[in-house]
Amino acid sequence: MSGRFAGSKIEARNDDHDAESPLSIHDMTVAYHRKPVLWDIDFTATGGRLIGVVGPNGAGKSTLIKACLDLVPRASGSVRFYGKSYRQQRGIVGYVPQRESVDWDFPASALDVVTMGRYGRIPWCLPPRKRDKYAALECLDQVGMADYAHRQISKLSGGQQQRVFLARALAQDAQIYFMDEPFAGVDAATEAAIVVLLRALSAKNRTVLVVHHDLQTVPDYFDDVVLLNMRIVAAGPTEKVFTAENLHKTYGGRLTLLDKAAQAVAGAGAR
Repeated sequence: MSGRFAGSKIEARNDDHDAESPLSIHDMTVAYHRKPVLWDIDFTATGGRLIGVVGPNGAGKSTLIKACLDLVPRASGSVRFYGKSYRQQRGIVGYVPQRESVDWDFPASALDVVTMGRYGRIPWCLPPRKRDKYAALECLDQVGMADYAHRQISKLSGGQQQRVFLARALAQDAQIYFMDEPFAGVDAATEAAIVVLLRALSAKNRTVLVVHHDLQTVPDYFDDVVLLNMRIVAAGPTEKVFTAENLHKTYGGRLTLLDKAAQAVAGAGAR
């Protein structure tokens, strides 16, 4: 068992994956300094769904996303996007990282940042074309940031910065999106705008995985939910999985908001 966490990467066979699924994770374990952070993760996403990834601090939610995107090494297991590796499918995968992980002092305008989302469509060694910048402007307009296109990103508020990164993801025109706490630290107007954007992506049969921490909004925001605490406690349609029993299993005695979460569950069931 100890050899499993020695830094080697063990890939599962391709036939363990559903080639029709936008995301298929099989037997994935991630360890830091030989201590497992995620353990034996198996998950298959359904296309065109908004999926919330929910769990306590330190549960491995951000690590799950990063391991799918090859940003952290996997001790074992494999991840496939429509049956192929991330390296093969990079062009159809969009990623919005946590805002705190970004160097906002980088000398770039909002338009520059969003145009970066088009780089996978630009021939190698060529600068962005007019149509790429036009597409980037359209994406900024979709998130209400067209008037700030030439503003340096460091001069924007936290909510505005988050909208810019969402626009960059839109510019990729991906089939599956990973978003790491996109609602963290934003105002109510930005949160509402993000929800509208997510629903618009879902309506286009895009699949979106969102790391989320506000239990009260889970029933309103997500079609499916993954309850995670190192292992997957439960996953599936929100109305079936997001229950007080599963929340207790996920959070244990550390959850002080269970009463409010239970109210959210009850409210979802009444609708």
